[in-house]
Amino acid sequence: MTLEDSNRICAALPGAWYHSSADGGLEAWKVGDKMFACYGHALDGISVKTADPESAQFLIEIGAAEKAKYFHRSWVRIPFDHPGVAALQDRIQTSYGIIRKSLPKKTQAELAAWQDDT
Repeated sequence: MTLEDSNRICAALPGAWYHSSADGGLEAWKVGDKMFACYGHALDGISVKTADPESAQFLIEIGAAEKAKYFHRSWVRIPFDHPGVAALQDRIQTSYGIIRKSLPKKTQAELAAWQDDT
């Protein structure tokens, strides 16, 4: 997995946009005004949201992710040296879906349809 893989996956999601760290913040992908994926300053992994702290802990315990430092316990970090673009895509899309559903209904309605829309 690479930074390019994760950027390609994020960019393909409806309404996703990249927030640069030019202002000293973190490199992040957002939908609406909320972050769904974030890179650390080393750019060697990506942090994503899970459904809850228990899901995050499960991914950490099975070795599919690491604890995301400085984030809520429901976030995990996936290092780029971890194998599997399909797994990375699943984690990014899950994070995007969680964040997208948390947006105001008006904002959600302005976004293009997506596979998880109900």
